Amino acid sequence: MNFEFTNYSEQIWLTIIAFVIFYLLRFIGHRLIQRFVTISKKTERRSNLIKKYVDIFLGTLLIMFIPLVWGVDSKSIFTYLTAITAFIGVAFFAQWSILSNITAGVVMFFSFPYKIGDKIRIQDKDFPIEARIEDIRAFHTMLLTTEGEYISYPNSLFLQKSVVILDQEV
Repeated sequence: MNFEFTNYSEQIWLTIIAFVIFYLLRFIGHRLIQRFVTISKKTERRSNLIKKYVDIFLGTLLIMFIPLVWGVDSKSIFTYLTAITAFIGVAFFAQWSILSNITAGVVMFFSFPYKIGDKIRIQDKDFPIEARIEDIRAFHTMLLTTEGEYISYPNSLFLQKSVVILDQEV
């Protein structure tokens, strides 16, 4: 059995190029996020979360591209991706709040006027909250009230409510 690489040299080179582009885009994305973190004074933990999202997105694109390079039938890939998308869609529809909180977490990273340590008041008619921001995570923001209670507040609600800064951490 004689296996020759010359039959697959084009696919091998395209695969290598795809991985190089993946790591180049990943490097550039991480640098841009790090520059944004430095300018906006965000925490390292938050930037690592956004970097993870970028890695997942780029990895998904790479996984979708490689089978095309190696000549897998595009109809088979389309059927596979449709089934996976339908499955993920049903799962996210069932857990819509998870998807909306993740999206809100990304939005909060890039355009959130509040930082960890700021004292805020959430203007809610039924349950107003006055607290200090302890941590901002992927799904929720941790708040510490003046009474010493920890409140896990969903990020999607954080973007929907009016929030007043009482004391901003510098």
